[in-house]
Amino acid sequence: MDSTGIAPSLILAIVAGYFILLLFLAWFTSRGSSTDDFFINRHKSPWYLVAFGMIGSSLSGVTFISIPGVVGAGGHNMAFSYMQVVLGYLLGYMAISLVLMPMYYKLNLISIYGYLGKRFGPNAYKTGSAFFMLSRMIGSAFRMFLAVIVLQHLLCDPFGIPFYITVIIAILLIWVYTYKGGIRTIIFTDTLQTICMFAAIFLTINAVLNELDLSIFSLPSAMREAGFAKVFFFEGGWSDPNNFFKQFLSGALITIVMTGLDQDMMQKNLSCKNIDEAQKNMYLFSIILVAANLLVLTLGALLWMYLGHLQLEAPGQADQLYPILAMQHLPAYIGIAFIIGLVASSYNSADGTLTAMTTTICMDFLGFETKKEFQEETHKTRVRRRVHVLIAVIFAGVILMFQLINKGSIINELFRAAGYTYGPLLGLFAFGLMTKRKIKDKYVLLICILSPIIAYLLDAYSKEWFNGLTFGFLILAVNGLLTFIGLFVISEQEKASSQNPSAI
Repeated sequence: MDSTGIAPSLILAIVAGYFILLLFLAWFTSRGSSTDDFFINRHKSPWYLVAFGMIGSSLSGVTFISIPGVVGAGGHNMAFSYMQVVLGYLLGYMAISLVLMPMYYKLNLISIYGYLGKRFGPNAYKTGSAFFMLSRMIGSAFRMFLAVIVLQHLLCDPFGIPFYITVIIAILLIWVYTYKGGIRTIIFTDTLQTICMFAAIFLTINAVLNELDLSIFSLPSAMREAGFAKVFFFEGGWSDPNNFFKQFLSGALITIVMTGLDQDMMQKNLSCKNIDEAQKNMYLFSIILVAANLLVLTLGALLWMYLGHLQLEAPGQADQLYPILAMQHLPAYIGIAFIIGLVASSYNSADGTLTAMTTTICMDFLGFETKKEFQEETHKTRVRRRVHVLIAVIFAGVILMFQLINKGSIINELFRAAGYTYGPLLGLFAFGLMTKRKIKDKYVLLICILSPIIAYLLDAYSKEWFNGLTFGFLILAVNGLLTFIGLFVISEQEKASSQNPSAI
């Protein structure tokens, strides 16, 4: 990306205008909000808005840029193989709707990791919360990092603004529009940002179709001829990173941990009026998400076909494909749509992270619900805002760290990281729901630290030890299983008279 067809001053005006709109919406929705509104919106969020806004949170800037790039790059998620993961999502969402959400509502949770405290004890509770914070911070930082790289090139480099200043400004803007309203504001800003992201995708698809002189009806055959339309991969066996069974199972597990065991995603669901509306939200959300991913993959195939039409070399990193074509080779209005879509998709995930992690610290570690000192609303608000600032500072620091270690496609790096950090959460919740055994709570943290380490060693040497087998994204399942086994070792049969909050 050496140059763009849009002046940096116009890009600055576009981004500034977008954030003025976001700030106005934040001001409008946060009027008269309380701490309860910040955390759970007093269970008043419209389920259909939650469902639509969650689409943008799930896709994020990673999917917006990275998935189109990997379609034609070979390796993980080549062609339409990512749809195998997406089909696995449906199984995961069914488990969330029928098992996890009823339990969360029955226990009247604000922080979903309160379940671990009721089921196992305080150490499991805090361990689960800590692993969520680690997982969410890594995932959201990956997503935001990708967006900031693009904005740095398009907007900040021409004005001589260093990368760290770009990061600080990016995070400061999130803090400004979420610090007061929290989840109450995010429900509405996520809806706006999801609309902007879809508008960018639709406009780009239409523009590329026109450039290639294709219609929507001739597109499927054109993608097959170009070699980008293959969905199911069976022939390569377990050594193939795109193997159907590996991808499908990984999709189901990724959904369970990155949605069902994720405070950010579940906090939005728990802000609905009741379990029935929350389940309606999840069903609608899962259907739209499948269509949305199919749309993004179609965009990716079209972009690679257009790259070939222009007889251009493939970019050094697949993540650069969409930015290069949108900003340099497509009409100017596509470049504008791309910028707005990029900002919208990236902020859709990051704003929820700040709110969810603030909730986790306040509820799980500071004891907002249990300590008498937090009964006063003024004190709760003051502490909550300080925590919100702290999380924003840490978030910026992690993004800067990723600048030093970035390599490969962000989508694959994100899922690989999730396999190690979400694995212990998967094992903890699975053990609580599937057994009635009582664990020795003081050893939980040790088990949850050892499991990712052992999983990493297994992944690193799997080809040598298991006759060419590669785990890929299934390392999440391996990690969760190791945690489950470790918890079984430190457990004993629970007495019949004991209450098990996993019974739903």
